[in-house]
Amino acid sequence: MHAGRILARPNRFVAEIELAGGQRVDAHVPNTGTLLSCWRPGAPVQLSQADNPRRKLRWTLERVDMGGGWVGVNTQRPNQVMAEGIAAGRISALAGYGRLRREVAFAADGGEAGRIDIALDEGSRPAALVEVKNVTLLDGPHLRFPDAKSERGRKHLALLSAAVAGGRRGVMLFALNRAEGERFAPAWDIDPAYGEALLAAAATGVELLAVRMVHGCDGITVGDAVALDLARPRI
Repeated sequence: MHAGRILARPNRFVAEIELAGGQRVDAHVPNTGTLLSCWRPGAPVQLSQADNPRRKLRWTLERVDMGGGWVGVNTQRPNQVMAEGIAAGRISALAGYGRLRREVAFAADGGEAGRIDIALDEGSRPAALVEVKNVTLLDGPHLRFPDAKSERGRKHLALLSAAVAGGRRGVMLFALNRAEGERFAPAWDIDPAYGEALLAAAATGVELLAVRMVHGCDGITVGDAVALDLARPRI
């Protein structure tokens, strides 16, 4: 990893960074969200560097420090970290399966088709489909999702509900990618439709889990489960 600090974000997918040695570089931002609460000029960052000469940008923004520890902004990391944690038995609700597959196609009977992040089978419990969402939005004691309106997120909830209707477990796993925050909650102010869809999915039997990701010097590991607060805001 290479250290630097934020200078600017000229568009959603590019960050201007000053490296520790003073060199200024453009880095790819692998995150389609708004990065609310995890972005400000001058904030320390860490970057990875690619050797592929065909890449337009050789640098990738990995994490940002907003004063409370690293915040993971590369949305490609949580799926890998959670898959490794599940395989190692670190998430008790998802332990005991003999086979784990990534990026699995799933089609509801007579409904939409899509890809789910993780499929689990060969266990004592029903086979499970697990969708992982990267959570970085900090709002007081809450970590919230999404940080922008998410039609895709609602589609995944519908697919998980269809999986439950077909006899599988459907699990929405929120990967809390920063150290702050005491509870997970939907981002009602940003996407109330997602909050309602989440409650509806839970009513069909979709399991909701929120698990902390722990950032260390040498990588990211799975931490503890965090409480959920699904209450609608008072009007």
